[in-house]
Amino acid sequence: MNQDTIKKKKRWGDVLRFVVFLGLGVFFIYWFLLKLDSEQKAAIWQSFVGADYGWVAVCMLCSLLSHFVRALRWQLLYKPIGHNPSTLNTFGSVMVAYLGNLAFPRAGEVMRCATLRTSDDIPMEKSLGTVVTERLIDALAFGIILIIGLLAMFGKAKDWLYDTLSKQFSSLPNMTMIVGGLVALAMVLYIVYRFFWQKLLHIKFFKKIDNLVYGMVDGVKSIFHLGGRHTVMFIVYSVIIYLMYIIGGLIIFQAFGETQWLGIRAAFVVYLFGSVGMTFSQGGIGVYPVLVQLALDIYNIPMEVGTACGWLLWSSQQAVVIIVGAAFLVYFSLKNRRQPAVNNP
Repeated sequence: MNQDTIKKKKRWGDVLRFVVFLGLGVFFIYWFLLKLDSEQKAAIWQSFVGADYGWVAVCMLCSLLSHFVRALRWQLLYKPIGHNPSTLNTFGSVMVAYLGNLAFPRAGEVMRCATLRTSDDIPMEKSLGTVVTERLIDALAFGIILIIGLLAMFGKAKDWLYDTLSKQFSSLPNMTMIVGGLVALAMVLYIVYRFFWQKLLHIKFFKKIDNLVYGMVDGVKSIFHLGGRHTVMFIVYSVIIYLMYIIGGLIIFQAFGETQWLGIRAAFVVYLFGSVGMTFSQGGIGVYPVLVQLALDIYNIPMEVGTACGWLLWSSQQAVVIIVGAAFLVYFSLKNRRQPAVNNP
């Protein structure tokens, strides 16, 4: 298969993924609106109108800060490979990446590398290596956060989860059974890895899992090669990024009288639900607000308020990406036009 055919297949694959994920988002919006009567729609609109948009602006600043810290963290990964991109260009590349990902899945990762290639003369393959490392670490970190969240689900969220599962299953395992099951699963996985894994690697699916696991391990190891201070800063930046995501929910609670009493635990639950929604549709459209409303339903927040809260939280994040990402897209475009004049007076 020649290179042009491979590129064409990849391009069509990207278009198909975009259509599917966007279609899922539109379907969820349609499905949600279909369930509402005119009074409920009016109540949701009233919640939007009655929200304190000063807090929405603060939420947008919080989202912007998380992106800026992500840029600082990404900048650290260039230290071991001998490059030092400027903070402004690194931040701009991150925002352009988020903007690109709204259009096509993973398109932003290529765009962020391309912008640094032209602005700071960093080869694409080196930038892609840092992006892969960052994404693997993010996937690992979110997996850990998700497991912690499920195991240590708080108060009302834990009761809601138990009640929901009770409706689906006649009996639920107690903690002893859960721990025993996890231990048994760990033993089975160890036996499979110890005695059968090398044979399973001949199967493409297991080979991909093996590459993913080793990639994550190598990604985690790489941050310890940054040097003592930089490794600590990488971890600190990572904590700040995820903390900003949670605090964003806490801030948006202040925009509605009905949610002002909610605390950091509820914000954590909203973050978990919302993060799952981001994976199901393009940019989380349609799904993210629905899952946020479902999370707030745990705390007996009226559906109309929970829906408005979910949409405001989602739209404030996307507004930051669109406004700042578009501004940096213009910035890099103008910078590229001036580049030849500088290099060839």
